[in-house]
Amino acid sequence: MLALAFLTVVCVLTYSFEIVFGLAGTILMLPVLSLLYDTKTLVVYSCLPQIMVGVIGLTRSPRTVRPRVLGGMLAAAALGAVAGLVIFYVLPEALFRILLATVVVLFGLYLVAAPGRLRFTAAVARALDVLAGASQALFGISGPIAMTRLLGTFRDKLVVRNYALAFFLSLNFLRAGVYVVNGTITSEIAIMMAASAPVLAVALWYANSLHFRVHEARFRRVVAWMILLGGLTLLWP
Repeated sequence: MLALAFLTVVCVLTYSFEIVFGLAGTILMLPVLSLLYDTKTLVVYSCLPQIMVGVIGLTRSPRTVRPRVLGGMLAAAALGAVAGLVIFYVLPEALFRILLATVVVLFGLYLVAAPGRLRFTAAVARALDVLAGASQALFGISGPIAMTRLLGTFRDKLVVRNYALAFFLSLNFLRAGVYVVNGTITSEIAIMMAASAPVLAVALWYANSLHFRVHEARFRRVVAWMILLGGLTLLWP
């Protein structure tokens, strides 16, 4: 019971951060809860809070996501995921990780040094969508790349966050479907989900309103630092 209570408290804090800023809930949650649960169990469990973040965040926000734009991002990410699997067998994973981390760190440094100045052409934005899909397929991480792409495409923080939530929500619905089909959700994980879901739902419902109180410059500053840290974590095996 104490472990479930600790799980719930940690997830309330980390995923409240994600619903406000659009990323990093799982990245923040994993190192803390890995003291009590194995990483694989936590990764599977994370599907629930990530879906809740996306559904609640988008439901309680003005409609800013255009299906055509989101569909283009997801299609490119799907191509990237296929490319990621090919790269996995052709290019050494360690080398790809270093190249990917270098790109993410450089974007993160630029965003930290010059917030609000990043601008992407349509071609560069689409290339980053592909790279996000490849990274997701190889490492299960796409947040830093996807958020970099969105920060360089849209000016309004609500639009940036909502596209991030919609993008990750789509990927997590797919992930959840794969888990269900393959019987990956064990009884232990099901108990973790059932015990934490009610508290998480209430907390995320109210935490969403915090996004509207965050100043535009502060939003971009926090996200920029999280992108930089995300790139640095990729440098460690």
